[in-house]
Amino acid sequence: MKLTTSVRVTFALLGLSLLALAVTGSPVYSRLSYLWLFLLAGNWAWAMVGVRGIKVQRTARTLRAEVGQVFEEQFMIDNTTRLPRLWLEVRDESPLPDSQGSRVITLLPGRQARSYRAMTRLTRRGVFPLGPTVIASGDPFGLFPVSRRLPTHSSLLVYPMIVHLPSFPSPAGLLPGGEALRRRTHQITPNASGVREYAPGDPLNRIHWVSTARRRRLMVKEFELDPMAQVWIFVDAARAAQSEAAIADPAKEIDPKDFWRTPASASLRPSTEEYAASIAASLARHFLRRGRAVGFVSSGAAHDILPAETGGRQLGKILEALALFRAEGDLSILALIMAQAKHLPRGSTIVVITPSAEQEVEVAIDYVQQRGLRPVVVLLDAASFGGAPGTAELAAAIKTIGVPVRRIACGDKLEKALS
Repeated sequence: MKLTTSVRVTFALLGLSLLALAVTGSPVYSRLSYLWLFLLAGNWAWAMVGVRGIKVQRTARTLRAEVGQVFEEQFMIDNTTRLPRLWLEVRDESPLPDSQGSRVITLLPGRQARSYRAMTRLTRRGVFPLGPTVIASGDPFGLFPVSRRLPTHSSLLVYPMIVHLPSFPSPAGLLPGGEALRRRTHQITPNASGVREYAPGDPLNRIHWVSTARRRRLMVKEFELDPMAQVWIFVDAARAAQSEAAIADPAKEIDPKDFWRTPASASLRPSTEEYAASIAASLARHFLRRGRAVGFVSSGAAHDILPAETGGRQLGKILEALALFRAEGDLSILALIMAQAKHLPRGSTIVVITPSAEQEVEVAIDYVQQRGLRPVVVLLDAASFGGAPGTAELAAAIKTIGVPVRRIACGDKLEKALS
């Protein structure tokens, strides 16, 4: 509780009334003194119980969402005492942009609860704590405001925007045949190599019932590695290569209260970092849905290397890495590729996403081809984001060596530009 200006004024009036009473002895000043004293004491006692016995519970349908979606959260305000509350203010101090959780609750009876829903259009990637939450109240005259801060219990992870890609260039890779196909794997793949006896810990969905019935003991299937070439996504996170354009018309930004728009209609922040994250997430889902093993490499605020795997679990790993992706690194795309390409199997598809228009991008692609890898380049037109020109010339040079190129400018629809 803090001493407000109103309290200081009331104390001053009480002091003047007592002074006038001592000087004049008039009963008027005696009654005024009792009035100010009763006002201070009564309102202080009211404020002392203002937020006691008040519980605030926040629940969310999901703690994973992507940019452009609507995040829905339920607030439950429970008055566990018998005293009614004239007003309660719920302040949501979460760093989630455009959070809509703050409300004012009026006339909450004792032993009752009230709830409301807060819906927020997600516009930024990252991890956002759902809290802290401040519950505030006070006396009817506002002399003694009181508040209580409730700690954060959960966080929201916001993935980059993902768009559906009807198609994307996929160069023919060198399928790892011969001995590579005879390597066993614990993963379930389309390539079954044989059966063996059941061992404790084997999942029941791997039991081969025909062999079990024939041999009269449990037999499980063994699988081989998927012979399709791997896909590796390299994202340029060098700080020097990034750029961001100013928003020309702020009125065209997403209205956080406009919940009827579809996620696909939401626009990306005009920065190469945001576009790169969205493109990488969309490509990862595109290839994983087609049964390809996808890996991810980036060196920004954190050095991320995710080995190539298949399935929805791998998509979750890549999306988590991209949610925390920050293009604040010092490693150029050429240095990143030269450091990691030598560890990749021949025939793999390498998708390079970069806003750089430097000649080193062409050198990196030439190095990738010399190692028997199949590159695809996604160039972010830095000039359209307020950066350096030269992307068009670089794209033309890369096309002359037979490498597929996709050029993305600020404001382009990703599903069309990439397909």
